[in-house]
Amino acid sequence: MSRALWFRDRQAWRLIAYRYLPWFAFLNLTWEAGQVRLYTLWTEAEPVYIAFSVVHCTLGDVLIGGLALLLALIVLRERQLAYWRWRSVAALTVLFGLAYTVFSEWMNITVLRSWTYSDRMPTLAFGEFAIGVSPLLQWLFLPPLSLYFARRGLATEQPDQHDKNGDQQADHHDPSQQPESHHPGHH
Repeated sequence: MSRALWFRDRQAWRLIAYRYLPWFAFLNLTWEAGQVRLYTLWTEAEPVYIAFSVVHCTLGDVLIGGLALLLALIVLRERQLAYWRWRSVAALTVLFGLAYTVFSEWMNITVLRSWTYSDRMPTLAFGEFAIGVSPLLQWLFLPPLSLYFARRGLATEQPDQHDKNGDQQADHHDPSQQPESHHPGHH
């Protein structure tokens, strides 16, 4: 019997909507509230505008994080939630989130000049462009942490489903299920 792709699995959608995205929103709201002091906005804007900016950026982060996860699931051709290769999903979600962050920081700092870093923001220089370390760390840690919290306590988890790398094994733990035939491009 063939296992359905992730987008046909209600459990996968529930995990994304009711566990991953809420954790991701909470962690990003906390991060944004902390890192706002690393931008000139902190000393140049009114408190109401600072609060608006934190919420606005958090909502943008949730949108980016949700799309990065969906793109990771598509690229990896993930199956039902019980068969997800969690480390691969987390790594690709981080990669997509980081890629967008580098583009967004460059666009908003260099091209549009929508915001600027304060002297307190540690940066990494790439030629004439410097990117803040805080947004990079945000996207390095928060997607996998959100996936970790979302995954905790799932009924579908079985300890013997993981290989030594922590990725889900291709075969389900139920020996009565027929193995899936492997075609090029499938896992």
